[in-house]
Amino acid sequence: MQQTAPQFAIRVRDLVVGFGKQVVIDHLSLDVRRGEILGLVGASGGGKTVLMRTIIGLIQRRSGEIEVMGAPIGATQDRVTQSAAGKWGILFQQGALFSSLTVRQNIQFPLRENLVLSQTLMDEIAIAKLEMVGLLPEDGDKFPAQLSGGMTKRVALARALALDPAIVFLDEPTSGLDPIAAGDFDALIKTLQKTLGLTVFMVTHDLASLNTVCDRVAALADGKIVAIGPMRELLQSEHPWVRAYFHGKRSQMLQPKAS
Repeated sequence: MQQTAPQFAIRVRDLVVGFGKQVVIDHLSLDVRRGEILGLVGASGGGKTVLMRTIIGLIQRRSGEIEVMGAPIGATQDRVTQSAAGKWGILFQQGALFSSLTVRQNIQFPLRENLVLSQTLMDEIAIAKLEMVGLLPEDGDKFPAQLSGGMTKRVALARALALDPAIVFLDEPTSGLDPIAAGDFDALIKTLQKTLGLTVFMVTHDLASLNTVCDRVAALADGKIVAIGPMRELLQSEHPWVRAYFHGKRSQMLQPKAS
C-alpha cells in the first residue's frame, strides 16, 4: 500500500528553547501546511530566527517535538535529522555566501557535500539554478564581492534550491533591499513556490512581503504563536502586540490581499 504524503510539511509541538536562564521559545506549537508560504513575524530579538534554526536542528531544544515531512527531528548530529536535511534548503540573512568561492562554486557546495556527481553535471545544475532565479550563466564566474544586494539574495536562493528541496527556509530574504528589488524578490519566491510546489517558511518583518506573498502569517510573541492565519485574520486580532504591529503608523497603508 502506497504511503500518502503528510498533510503538514512541518509540525512543532510544545517546543521550549532557551539560553541559560532565558527562555526564548516557551511551549510553542505550530503547523506549516504542505505547499504554502508561511510568514513568521515577531519583535526584533523575539525568537523568530531561533525557532527556524531549532526546526532545522542548528539549535538544541530543551523539550518538545518537531517533525519535518513526517520525520522526527532530533539533535544536530542525529541521523534522522541529517537525512531530513536533504528535504530543505536555507537562505540565511544577508545570503551567507562563501566569499572565497565563485557564484558557481557556492551553488555547487551542497552538491559536493551530499552527492557524488561529475563536474560537468554540477556545472549544468549550477547554470539551471542561476536561470531559475533570474540570473545569467556568466554570473557564475563572479565572486560575492562583485554582486549587488539583490543578486546576492538570488544566488543564495539558487544555492538553497540546489538539491531540489521540498521546503525552503528564508530568513529575512528582503532585508537590505530597496523596495523595487524587494518586490522583485517577493515575486520570484511566489513564482518558484507555484512552479516547484515548494513549502516556504519565511521569517520576515517586511509588511509588503507578508501581505503580498504569504498564504498565512504566524505572529510570535512572548515565546508563543499568538495568532496565525491569512492576513485579513491577523488584522482583526485583539492580541496587543499583533495590533501594535499591524495597526501602527508604518503599517497604515497595509491592506489584506484578495482571497
